[in-house]
Amino acid sequence: MSLLTNHDFRLFWGAQTVSMVGTNMTRVAIPLLAASVLSATPFQMGLLLAAQTAAYLLLGLPAGVIVDRSRCRPVLIVCDLLRAALMAVIVVAFLLDRVTFAALLVVTFLVGVATVFFEVAYLSYIPVLVGRDNLVEGNSRLESTNAVSRLAGPTLGGSLVQMAGAVVTVSVQAVAHLLSALLLSRIRTPEAVPDRTARRRMGPEIREGLGFVLRDPVFRAITGSAATYNFFYSVTLPMVMLLLVNEMGLSGAAVGVLMAVGGVGGVLGAAFAGRLSRRFGQVRAMWTSYLFTVPVALLIPFADGGWQTVLFAVPWFVMSFGIVAYNVGQVSIRQQLCPPELLGRMNASVRFLVWGIMALGALTGGALGEWFGIRGALLVGAIGMSAGVLWLVFSPLRPLRDLPAPAEPPADRSATART
Repeated sequence: MSLLTNHDFRLFWGAQTVSMVGTNMTRVAIPLLAASVLSATPFQMGLLLAAQTAAYLLLGLPAGVIVDRSRCRPVLIVCDLLRAALMAVIVVAFLLDRVTFAALLVVTFLVGVATVFFEVAYLSYIPVLVGRDNLVEGNSRLESTNAVSRLAGPTLGGSLVQMAGAVVTVSVQAVAHLLSALLLSRIRTPEAVPDRTARRRMGPEIREGLGFVLRDPVFRAITGSAATYNFFYSVTLPMVMLLLVNEMGLSGAAVGVLMAVGGVGGVLGAAFAGRLSRRFGQVRAMWTSYLFTVPVALLIPFADGGWQTVLFAVPWFVMSFGIVAYNVGQVSIRQQLCPPELLGRMNASVRFLVWGIMALGALTGGALGEWFGIRGALLVGAIGMSAGVLWLVFSPLRPLRDLPAPAEPPADRSATART
């Protein structure tokens, strides 16, 4: 039976959609506000961008412990209400003409903290809401709106700042998070209260979650592939903008259209992930989506004006399609194989490793651009992204078509994964 008939999943899907749009609006609107209203310097802009993701490194691992000790739905609601309140603070500060860069920096960091907890709890709540048999369909639908929000959120944020001004933009973001909290509050699926008697100090619990991800060969392969991709994607991304503007001489409108092509590919990748899983098997569809699409990024360094624009547009679309289909598969596999009591810590550990490395990738990309030029750095990034699939090719996942039945005990599952 389709999850579209599940009332609580529809509420959760709606909440996730408006919350992610609000989050992605924040990531572009706040820097635009700093640049246009506060005349932020380049160094200040760097601080602001760092504040958006610093919480993943500083609090990503403790967030997993806290989520595992709590019911997920209340955590999600509190995070949405906190983000709405923080947006309201900015609105009041603008109305009173009291907004400062320091205040904006603090609010950005706190929004990042709430987002870290929201995303860890969100990933851990999906199995509770849809059951482990429906994870691929659930993650496909949720990832499709993630892709849309990553495309629409920045566009809405930038357009609203330009057309309606700072106060209206931030107010819309606050309303989005309030609406998400309201939808989440109407979900009635029962959620087990975590066992409070087995609690230990936070340090050992963090090590247990991180150790589980690093020691288990399946989780190690999935995390290694995602971290490798993200690192070299971060190498590539700053160079992509320079390629389109400086090397290819495209207008701002043309750049926007080409970048949107990736968003379209991502939406279609999420839409087809379930079909690919049913046709080829959940595990096989996951790693082959990566294998047969990401290497097309090797064409991007050769893109230029005229007809050679297709050497950017087609790889950008295909790569986005494949990596989103891969993400649906790998998230579903993680959720199915992880013990329920470790879900929060597992998701937080993966986020810490996979997102925490992106800042290093961006710095490396800048250095490579200086040393080898824009196209040279893009070639290194494409090779690195393509190599990430080797983690999966040489893992226990490669021979499998699907995961073993959930009813099998852990020992049998591990033995089967190694055949």
